[in-house]
Amino acid sequence: MNTQSRSRRQAGFTLVEIMVVIVIIGLLATIVAPNVLGLSDDAKIEKAKADLRVIADTVKIYLVQGRGAQLPSMETLTTPDEKGKVWLDSISEDPWGNEYTIREGERRGDFEVVSSGPDGSEGTEDDLSSKTMNKKD
Repeated sequence: MNTQSRSRRQAGFTLVEIMVVIVIIGLLATIVAPNVLGLSDDAKIEKAKADLRVIADTVKIYLVQGRGAQLPSMETLTTPDEKGKVWLDSISEDPWGNEYTIREGERRGDFEVVSSGPDGSEGTEDDLSSKTMNKKD
């Protein structure tokens, strides 16, 4: 009988053992969490840059094929034409939920595609542009 009561006491974890495990998990979380959370922002920026490249390339093809004398809008590129063709079927908003904008440049055929960036306001420091992106990348 003495051995049965002894094995019952040894079956569980002590409070000290549980606290040590909690402290170790907490330390790991404080080391890993900032690194993982920072990657989310970087991934959104890279996604927006990739979208800007795709949209800019699509606009170039649109203009080369002579679809119009005017620069297309995002609505033109994402809405099916009379034949049902859609130029961009999967891109309409940037990773922060804002519409991409196609702006006309100074010369004919010159343009830039712009994302308002994380803050959602145009003309701020965090904006992404197909023009400035090509200079930096």
